[in-house]
Amino acid sequence: MVTGANRGIGLEFVRQLATRGDRVFATARDVKRATELQQLAKQHGDGRVKVIPLDVNAADSIRAAADAVQKETDALDLLINNAGVYAARVTAGGDPAEKLGDLNFDDALKVIRTNAVAPLILTQALLPLLKRGADPKVVSITSGYGSVADNNGFPYYYAASKAALNMFMRSFAGDAAARGIITIVMSPGWVQTDMGGKSAPTPPEQSAAGMLKVIDGLTDADNSTFKDWRGKEVSW
Repeated sequence: MVTGANRGIGLEFVRQLATRGDRVFATARDVKRATELQQLAKQHGDGRVKVIPLDVNAADSIRAAADAVQKETDALDLLINNAGVYAARVTAGGDPAEKLGDLNFDDALKVIRTNAVAPLILTQALLPLLKRGADPKVVSITSGYGSVADNNGFPYYYAASKAALNMFMRSFAGDAAARGIITIVMSPGWVQTDMGGKSAPTPPEQSAAGMLKVIDGLTDADNSTFKDWRGKEVSW
């Protein structure tokens, strides 16, 4: 299952997983507007790609998505928590609208809810399916901005949300390991997406391929780690 699969890295995850023969549950908040994802699903006419509506910020939507997956399968081998936002509001230049002096509760909590709390609640909802998976894994897409050690002036809300995601998933990793589930967080690098911009050095195809290679090779020893898309450990 891949969340936030309507564009960018999420869409590329779905494309590569389906191409290699995996069955994929791909989520989008508005499936009608997810035209590229819908086209990808049609290309795999065997039902290999199942598009499921999911608003990660809504508890009822999470429950409905989990129920939809459970109707299709009794086990889930991999969950990629990819859905997220860069900012609650952006400036005309595309930067987060969160300068010191203008910080506020609503914007901060919106970003943290979407990027940190939502993946944890969704993972919890899918836990029964993951426990029955073959060598199950939970991979949450974080960011280098989530590294407290490396922070040299990161965007307030986004960086905090990714650091919170890292902490949530590190806490979850202990519970999950007892259920046979490997849990990691991964930084995709600076990628050529709507969020990363055209000047980013890494194409989404390269980032997704690199992360899938790392994911395929995960062992119990990798549980509760923070890796980049090449498999290198990142400072917490």
